[in-house]
Amino acid sequence: MFEGIADTTLAALIGLFGGVILGLAARLGRFCTLGAIEDLLYQGSSIRMRMWVLAIGTATLGCFGLIGLDLLQAEQTIYLSFAFNPFAAVLGGLLFGYGMALAGNCGFGTLARLGGGDLRSFVIVLVMGISAYVTLSGPLAALRVMVFPAPPAEGAVPPGIAHLISSGLDLPVAAVGLLIGAAIVVGALWTSEMRANPISVFWSVMVGLAITSGWAGTQWIAAHGFEALPVESHTFSAPLGDTILWLMTSSGSRLNFGVGSVAGVLLGAFIGSLFKGHFRWEACEDPRELRRQILGGVFMGIGAVVAFGCTIGQGISAFSVLAYSAPVTFLSIIAGCAIGLRQLIEGFAPAE
Repeated sequence: MFEGIADTTLAALIGLFGGVILGLAARLGRFCTLGAIEDLLYQGSSIRMRMWVLAIGTATLGCFGLIGLDLLQAEQTIYLSFAFNPFAAVLGGLLFGYGMALAGNCGFGTLARLGGGDLRSFVIVLVMGISAYVTLSGPLAALRVMVFPAPPAEGAVPPGIAHLISSGLDLPVAAVGLLIGAAIVVGALWTSEMRANPISVFWSVMVGLAITSGWAGTQWIAAHGFEALPVESHTFSAPLGDTILWLMTSSGSRLNFGVGSVAGVLLGAFIGSLFKGHFRWEACEDPRELRRQILGGVFMGIGAVVAFGCTIGQGISAFSVLAYSAPVTFLSIIAGCAIGLRQLIEGFAPAE
């Protein structure tokens, strides 16, 4: 590859680049899944949910643009190389969404808060990263594989919406994906309220481009590098565990895209919080609150591994390749979060 730079280090740098953009978007653009759901359900505002949809549309356009230019082999991604398991997508998404409500944020949002000095988020990051690895390759791994098998995708058509339509209509996959991506963008910008909010539009587009940069960079390394590295983009479940492991065993392990991505979000969020004057150290004063957040971190770690991704992994990265799992998992996350928020609100409501 580049002289003096290992493929794994280069992948980490690509993850760092996109992660910084994501961290800045969280702090400067208020890009947040839980916030979007809360605004939609309890504030009557769809702006932040439309931001998420616009990021999906932008990432889809970028992804299928790369496919059209033969710069991305989408079939090599984790979301299209394994068979779609709807049971795992629904149950994992519900569990993740419920945990997100308990914890007060998703993995990505928790990193963004940690970058702003929230020490409660540090605990959630540790718990979520460990529970993800417990489920991925630890004591719960055998049970997960037995209950939620994920065999390699079979057949000529990968488990993707654009690929299915392309095979049925005999159209180029890239063209189908670009049309769907354009439709998503138009839908996100349909309201004048969203179009009149340039900051929200800008940061939504930047999030989509950050996801695209992950696909483009790791595909380039896979095609031109000397090591067999996966083609991937941003997600924040297993990479939290990867980062913890690397920090403990860096002399005997290697960097990867996920570690760079996690570090990038922390750095971007730190810079963004300083720019906005929001950086301050915060801690948990109520043990009951910390207990709830720890439980939420456990649910998120397990749910993300079962569902093959989190709000960013399934909610944007998988959506960008139009995997079957993306809309199913994302809607399940929203439903699980809505259940959790409703429970919290009823639990804290004064007795009549």
